[in-house]
Amino acid sequence: MKSFTYTIQDELGIHARPAGMLAKEAAKFKSVVTIDNGTKKADAKRLMAIMSMGVKKGHTVTVTVEGEDEDTAAAAMETFFKENL
Repeated sequence: MKSFTYTIQDELGIHARPAGMLAKEAAKFKSVVTIDNGTKKADAKRLMAIMSMGVKKGHTVTVTVEGEDEDTAAAAMETFFKENL
């Protein structure tokens, strides 16, 4: 299992466009990708689950990746967060 924390920098937080991009990125991997904001957890492959978290700018999330391609998936997800959120 791999995990990392990230503080959201995007002015609008995780809104529709980046949530869709995030779900698409997570779906590329066989591993289970989970986002935890401290009060809710969501499957990163499910757009509506991500949106329901209500993550805003300044919130810190923990992303956990577990599965056969977790090393590659965790690196890709961390890069995605840094470049898009």
